[in-house]
Amino acid sequence: MNEINWALIAPLLILQAILTFAALFSCVKQEETNGPKWMWILIIIFVNMLGAILYFLLGRKR
Repeated sequence: MNEINWALIAPLLILQAILTFAALFSCVKQEETNGPKWMWILIIIFVNMLGAILYFLLGRKR
């Protein structure tokens, strides 16, 4: 239990980091969002992967 299998965890951490940065970049570049931008930035940062997915599904205006 003391050993961490980084071969399984590392790709998930990298995917989470890429998704988070992509969502933050998109949110900052977006002219208008569904709701205040500051709220979406906080959701993306503090809710981790689910926050970024929620932003891409619900936060962007089309």
